[in-house]
Order: sequence, then C-alpha cells, then structure tokens
Amino acid sequence: MESLSTPLTAPDSEARHDATPHRLQGALFQPIGDEGRAELVERRLVDAITRGHLRAGERLPSESDLSRSLGVAPVTVREALLAMRGRGLVITKRGRNGGSFVAEHADPLSFAREAVRTSSRLALRDLGAHYAAITGACVRLAARRADASETQQVRRRMERLTELDQEQQRRLLDDVQIELVALSQSARLTREQMKLQAELSPYLRLVAHEVEDHRRQATHLAAVIDAVEDADAEAAGRRTELMVTETIDALIELQTKIS
Repeated sequence: MESLSTPLTAPDSEARHDATPHRLQGALFQPIGDEGRAELVERRLVDAITRGHLRAGERLPSESDLSRSLGVAPVTVREALLAMRGRGLVITKRGRNGGSFVAEHADPLSFAREAVRTSSRLALRDLGAHYAAITGACVRLAARRADASETQQVRRRMERLTELDQEQQRRLLDDVQIELVALSQSARLTREQMKLQAELSPYLRLVAHEVEDHRRQATHLAAVIDAVEDADAEAAGRRTELMVTETIDALIELQTKIS
C-alpha cells in the first residue's frame, strides 16, 4: 500500500466541510503520470481515509483540482470517485455547498483493525523492523547533527500535548516524530519517514486510544528528544527501537483478541 504524506492538522468540527485542496499535501497529491489509472487514484484516496488524513464528513477537493494535482484526466478521477461511492466511502451532495464528501461511517480505526486482523505476525514484525531501522538511523544521525536550539523547539511542541484532545495528541506525536527525523538534516530520510509515519499512524491510533497510551508514547519521544539534545546517538536509537517494539507487541496482542 502506498504511503502518504505527514499527518495533517485535525480540522475543526465546524469547518470539516470547508477543507481546501492546499491542506492535502505531499505524496498523496504527487502527479501519477503514466500510471494514471482510476484504481491508483482510488487507492490514494482510500489510503488518505484509512490513515485519517481525510476525516469523516470532510469535503474532497473538486474533480478538476484532483485531476490537476494528480496529473490525470478528470474522467479518471470521476471513475475513481464512482468506485468509492459504490464502496460507501464517499457521498456526493448537489447544490451550492455540494461536492464529494468522506462518508460519516468511514472510520480509519476500522480499517486499521481489519488490517491487523488479516495480517500475519511476520508482516507486523516486518513493518516494525522497517520503521525501527529507518527511524532509529534518523534519530542517531539527528543526535550527531542537531543544534540545541532545534531540539528545544521540538520540546516546546511536546509541551502542548496536554492542551489537546486525543485526536490532536495523536497528530502532534506524529508531527514531533517527523520533526525529530528532520533534525538529521537529510531530506531523503525525512521524506521516507513521512511515508512510514503515515503507514504506521493508524496502528498507533489503534493501540493508543486512551490518554495513558498517548502519555506513554510521549514519554518515549521525550526521552529521544533528550538523547538527541545530549548528542547521545545510541540512546536515541535504543529508545526509538523500544517504542516500536512496544507498539508491534501491542498490535500482536490485539490481533489475538480480534482474530
């Protein structure tokens, strides 16, 4: 499954229907080019829903905006949206405030739960190994390269956690992880982390649905920030790997309950 961009800021409940195309950034709307098939457009949009980038009730960009962003013909976008309506993921409203909207029942946690149920333990372990390898390498590099003022800026972001609701906390934790990786000063690694974070984020939501779960993940990230600030590359890597191991273990435990 293709990875998406960095998680987006959660829209205000009163503004869900006012989402504008510029909010949907990164790999989701990179041109498809010669691979511009309706199935691939559909997959990109479904991934955005399952990973929480497009939320229930949120309006999609217009067909013309989608076709221009993705580099495909409007008819291709129209075909993809038709397929998504057939699956009950998208509804279309007519009139002045009309357009295509994510269906109210489209719940990313449901998709993630089904993915866990149908995945093998080997596949889940492999997901964790890939994430830990890339993210661990990134934070080790960040510990060698980051300036103290940069880590302090990330720390200040973390201090806002208790002011937010659970969904906003999840998005903040995702953002902080990406910001830590960006301190590696590697554009390639940061782009790869953005894709991985989008892939893992629904699973993190699945196993961290209580305030205490978010606090535990926040504690791990705070420890990584400390290690990066102290230029302790190995400590930063070890703490990241521990955080990933706990997440994958929790997913496997959940799998035994829902299989």
